[in-house]
Amino acid sequence: MLHVQLMKPFYSKLEGQKMKLVFAYQYFSIKKDDELFHFIPVEGKEIIVNMHTYQVENLSDVFVFQKGNRFIRLPLYQLLLVSDIHMHLQTILQHGEPEDREPASDVKEEANEFISLLEQANRSRMIDYALTTRDQNLFDRLTH
Repeated sequence: MLHVQLMKPFYSKLEGQKMKLVFAYQYFSIKKDDELFHFIPVEGKEIIVNMHTYQVENLSDVFVFQKGNRFIRLPLYQLLLVSDIHMHLQTILQHGEPEDREPASDVKEEANEFISLLEQANRSRMIDYALTTRDQNLFDRLTH
């Protein structure tokens, strides 16, 4: 069983009868076997709840959590089945209908850091590929 360590919407918005909860880095984390995994918004990043039925509507969205170089990919329906996320959602939704909140200003900085990490990882893979294929020209361009 997974346990939600932290679940704080970074942005929430009521659109008609639907509450949209958007999550970002550092605002959502889960524990699996005493290891803490942090949410990364590479695929799904929001939970949409019908406020009349309290049903989650985007069950097929995939949420990704990371610890170091290990990842957990869970469709939202599975996350609802194998964790205590219901309690956290209930707490969030019971605080009434929040006013629309604008995203924090440091999110761009976090996004830029994440993009840099992805670019570095991609560069390393390309260097490995150049070495594997013995492509001296590509290797020289990537390392200079």
